Amino acid sequence: MLVALYEPEIPPNTGNIARLCAGFDIALNLIGPLGFSLESRYLKRAGLDYWPHVRMSVWRNFADFLAATSGRLVMATTRGATPVQEFRFSETDVLLFGPETRGLPANVLGLSPCHVRIPVRSMAAGGVRSLNLSSACAIILYAALADCGLLGRFG
Repeated sequence: MLVALYEPEIPPNTGNIARLCAGFDIALNLIGPLGFSLESRYLKRAGLDYWPHVRMSVWRNFADFLAATSGRLVMATTRGATPVQEFRFSETDVLLFGPETRGLPANVLGLSPCHVRIPVRSMAAGGVRSLNLSSACAIILYAALADCGLLGRFG
């Protein structure tokens, strides 16, 4: 299992996700173009002193990432997707998250039928449109690890 961020835009979100991936020993893939420099102090600060434990790959573009990656693409989206708690994950899944301001584009979503969403109270009901990217990544990654029976390795 691995986490991939498609064209991430906000350094603190990426830093928080890097720390999450370090904690669960999950590879983090950043797919460019990135909306920030990898030298950003905000990125570094959000990741704290966990950077030596982050297995991170940076890809120039999505085509390069796809060419080097195997595994089923499981895409996080708010549009017409299976609730995360009902989805059956696999240990070889690639959990793909889109940019904060626009989500995954239609052409990327069309590459896989595996779309998951986190059920939240809708805006029409006085709720929110979506969750913060790092929060959404944490929820979906945890659900995937639990579904695959992989949480036991952390004690």
